[in-house]
Amino acid sequence: MKVSTKQPSITLYPLKDDGQFPNSIYPVLLYKNVLDIPFFRPAAYIEKLFKRNNWYNFWRSGIYEFNHYHSNTHEVMGVYKGKATLLLGGSEGIRVTIEKGDVLILPAGVAHQNLQSQKQIKCVGAYPNGIKYDMKYGKSDERPQTDDNIKKVSVSIKDPVYGKLKGIPEYWSHV
Repeated sequence: MKVSTKQPSITLYPLKDDGQFPNSIYPVLLYKNVLDIPFFRPAAYIEKLFKRNNWYNFWRSGIYEFNHYHSNTHEVMGVYKGKATLLLGGSEGIRVTIEKGDVLILPAGVAHQNLQSQKQIKCVGAYPNGIKYDMKYGKSDERPQTDDNIKKVSVSIKDPVYGKLKGIPEYWSHV
């Protein structure tokens, strides 16, 4: 199991609470072109990589076309087919394009929405330690409980791609 031999780049996207969505004190991490996706069983390849670093409770699908977030866990998405533009952080957030070979790590609380068709992209999603995620939509009655949930989510975890070498340990441990 290896990551891409191409030169991947890691981009950090800090997103602040916008009043509707809590977002996070930790930046979103986008690893462009990091996965060397095989022709056969591409989703299984990503699952094996994530599982090795203790991220599981997998799903295989597109990305929802509405704003949502998880207050009790972080989320990773590995793209094995297609391309999509996502809105991160709510209506005043940022647009990010993800495509085959990319990995997107969303800290707990970060709103995300596919601005295109859910069918244009295929991902494997997973959660640290296989946590069963909750679904939140930015409704006023979700807070302050979701804020309390987010504060309890650990960042003492392995990165789903790099393990203890870089990524989450490098970018989230000093916040």
